[in-house]
Amino acid sequence: MDVLKELIEQNDTRILLVVLDGLGGLPAKDGKTELELARTPNLDTLAKVSALGMHIPVDYGITPGSGPGHLGIFGYDPLRYQIGRGILEALGLGLEVRHTDIAIRGNYATVEYVNGRPVVRDRRAGRIPTEQNRRITKKIQENIKEIDGVQVIIAPGMEHRVAIVLRFPEDLPEGSDEINDTDPQEVGKEPLEPVGKNPNAQKVAEVVKKFIEKVSQILRDEPRANYLLLRGFAQKPKIPTMEERFGVKPCCIAVYPMYKGLASLVGMDLIEFEGDTIQDEIDTLRKVWDSYDFFFVHIKKTDSYGEDGNWEGKVSVIEDFDRHLSQFLELKPDVLAITGDHSTPSKIKGHSWHPVPLLIHSPYVLGGTSDRFTERECLKGELGIMPAQKLINLLLANAHRLKKYGA
Repeated sequence: MDVLKELIEQNDTRILLVVLDGLGGLPAKDGKTELELARTPNLDTLAKVSALGMHIPVDYGITPGSGPGHLGIFGYDPLRYQIGRGILEALGLGLEVRHTDIAIRGNYATVEYVNGRPVVRDRRAGRIPTEQNRRITKKIQENIKEIDGVQVIIAPGMEHRVAIVLRFPEDLPEGSDEINDTDPQEVGKEPLEPVGKNPNAQKVAEVVKKFIEKVSQILRDEPRANYLLLRGFAQKPKIPTMEERFGVKPCCIAVYPMYKGLASLVGMDLIEFEGDTIQDEIDTLRKVWDSYDFFFVHIKKTDSYGEDGNWEGKVSVIEDFDRHLSQFLELKPDVLAITGDHSTPSKIKGHSWHPVPLLIHSPYVLGGTSDRFTERECLKGELGIMPAQKLINLLLANAHRLKKYGA
């Protein structure tokens, strides 16, 4: 029984959820995390009058991908709703995804051919400029329109990222997306061969092999992006919208396609805008403030710098957000939540299983438990350590959108 759905009631309150991707960290310098190293006077002031805590994105000890991480804070059990990254990337780039399709997330990469075999030298092709990505992707699309009767649709993302949709003539059986990534996850290794884990998936894998071969020939003379690594093979899932489950009219303000894709999948309207800075996102938020009641604002670079092992860069993004915090508060959201989808400690150079800092600000919190918005200070907070999927309950409750349960 979905108890929450029975308690939903409508009002005119507004909920603002700001996600600093990969926010949580570990000691990076002098025993301090990136949040502790950052100068954040505005966040610290807010923390003193807010509810603080930590959330577990999936389960204890489980390192989440971005999809499960965001699903949790949107109120969905990430163990029940499993969404491939290919779907997120494709939707985020505005590609239609059908039940006849396999969606794939790609990385342009740099390889060196040794004895005729590709060896990965840079998994992200030096994060090529987006404009260069567009040129290369256009070249591929012009040269590959179909393979063995399967339509090929490809769209450029940000920097080295790309989305591919393979559209088959009929609906695909469940499990047709069970194909391993071709990205070896390490430099100095050959790309992996795509192999299906069942007969239906193997049929798809054969098409994928031919696609990779064709692309490698087209990109052979490119100086950096001379190969394409494929990840996140996925079919379109069935998932209820946030409006259906929680009674909100939500929108998404994000730069990177994958996060827009995830937001689209749970029924958020995607707000298009020019630019890629926090200020650009705030300006966009202001324009749509009167049109929605749930706002998801995504900030990516905290995660990017964490994955690069660049603690100084991650600190700089946190400080940049702190400088812009007053503009979020000027909108006077009834409930403001600031958190991450997962932790990305620069010490690990990747996602991790560690709890994620969480702040909820509204007139209906205890507050006064902590002096800063950091991992250690959040552990002192009234929220404790909670499952991420329960965050939506607290946001709705603080917005007076939940009726009393029982007599």
